[in-house]
Amino acid sequence: MKNCKISTFFIKILIIIEMVVSENQIPTTLEGPFKPVTRSFDPLLRRGSDDLGMDNPSLRKNVSSDFPEQIALAISSPSSMWVSWVTGDAQIGLNVTPLDPLTVASEVWYGKESGKYLMKKKGVSTVYSQLYPFEGLLNYTSGIIHHVRIDDLEPGTRYYYKCGDSSLPAMSEEHLFETLPVPSPTNYPARIAVVGDLGLTHNSTTTIDHLIQNDPSMILFVGDLSYANQYLTTGGKGAPCFSCSFPDAPIRETYQPRWDGWGRFMEPLTSRIPMMVIEGNHEIEPQADGITFKSYLTRFAVPLNESGSNSNFYYSFDAGGVHFIMLGAYVDYNHTGAQYAWLKEDLSKMDRSVTPWLVAAWHPPWYNSYSSHYQEFECMRLEMEALLYQYGVDIVFSGHVHAYERMNRVYNYTLDDCGPVYITIGDGGNIEKVDVDHADEPGKCPSAGDNVPEFGGVCHINFTSGPAKGKFCWDKQPEWSAYRESSFGHGILEVVNSTYALWTWHRNQDNYKENCRGDEIFIVRQPQRCSSTKNSTMVNQNFDTNGSYNWYWSTSFSQCFYLLFLLLFLYPYFTSLQN
Repeated sequence: MKNCKISTFFIKILIIIEMVVSENQIPTTLEGPFKPVTRSFDPLLRRGSDDLGMDNPSLRKNVSSDFPEQIALAISSPSSMWVSWVTGDAQIGLNVTPLDPLTVASEVWYGKESGKYLMKKKGVSTVYSQLYPFEGLLNYTSGIIHHVRIDDLEPGTRYYYKCGDSSLPAMSEEHLFETLPVPSPTNYPARIAVVGDLGLTHNSTTTIDHLIQNDPSMILFVGDLSYANQYLTTGGKGAPCFSCSFPDAPIRETYQPRWDGWGRFMEPLTSRIPMMVIEGNHEIEPQADGITFKSYLTRFAVPLNESGSNSNFYYSFDAGGVHFIMLGAYVDYNHTGAQYAWLKEDLSKMDRSVTPWLVAAWHPPWYNSYSSHYQEFECMRLEMEALLYQYGVDIVFSGHVHAYERMNRVYNYTLDDCGPVYITIGDGGNIEKVDVDHADEPGKCPSAGDNVPEFGGVCHINFTSGPAKGKFCWDKQPEWSAYRESSFGHGILEVVNSTYALWTWHRNQDNYKENCRGDEIFIVRQPQRCSSTKNSTMVNQNFDTNGSYNWYWSTSFSQCFYLLFLLLFLYPYFTSLQN
């Protein structure tokens, strides 16, 4: 607990110092709306890279059959964590026989000291199959997938753990993690990494290497994880377009061993940092008889029951003073459906005096000026946007479009100081390459028949007001699009307090450059000006006449240097506490 508090103290002090003395002052959303900016694709860069082969060392299985691999953490609640892993050998071929999950136990041993595991929990295990009753297509059955929920965890505390079956014996090596701070308007995760549309390419490895350097305390993954459905069963080479390569395929086939490779690829990160996922279109993976999402539903533990949801496709959780809502775009989002009812109930229960920040995430963006997926999920926006606006969502993260874009605050395609900041971060590095075409460029506006979603209806519209009135596409970068750039990368969200959060976007090509950010901005909440519903308790802070907490602007250079002096003066004391 002490280690976490000390680390958080240092981070907050350094952020404040950076805010005040930075040579290039970081803008805030209070200065918006900003004039739209486009940074063109760098012609010196390649738009994509090849998939990693299954013989790549980071994708190969390196343990014997009964030992855990693909170990991953996920948040269950402020005092509990999901631990997941895989044992046994997956099979692929014409005839496959599922393993018996009852042959291996699911145990987690954990404690606050290395090698001393005073607590033990047992969980559940299962297998799944991906079957294709078509000539020439190969079937798959998974290894045994284990999920154990460990509880009685203290917030902001380091834990050591092993997982596996102690009776064989087949326990993993020791791993460690730190729990997140308790929900409070003064407690926040140090850094939240945001990534989407990752895949398993050479670009993907750069993204993850860069992300690890930024030392996140949790990962928010906005869908399209392994791209198993873009990998050919025969030939062992990724396909940027499955339907182009196989126009006569009887079904959209997926190469399920890619999921196992992806789990191994991610394990060095996910075995110590909790990763919260939401489904994307590449997780649909249809089988015969209408079966979909089998890999996603089986492999990932999410806090559905903990958040009152009855579905892995949508759920919520708290991370310190941030309440996250994860929504499903590929299940019913209609206002008469179960997801909408759950969302309304979840929002009505939220207490903004405990979790001031409200962040939402789903896969396909509602606001998008790229040609790719342009207006693809208008139906979802029309069903849900008003409710999210009513409850004062602060930030929305999405992927799907393989590029970066940050919006000005917007609601219903109109600039609105109380609308969320929408951010598209679908630039993780997958096989489909980076998107470079914008819908407002000559000849790049999609037709009304393009960009049909893989779920839900088509609600393409012509704009009814503003500079693009009567048109399907703008003829210049839309006013609600603040910044866009076609590059692979990831984002980091650092919440400073109940009002300020620093958002930075980190491009892959800047991996070896010090303190280089592709985009950065302080997102500022204005809760007095932008009141949520009467059911949400508002945070009572000291605000200026514009309804914005004014501590940032009142911090002088002398105060900043005083804070720096204080930090250096107290450093020996904090070091002694850690020892």
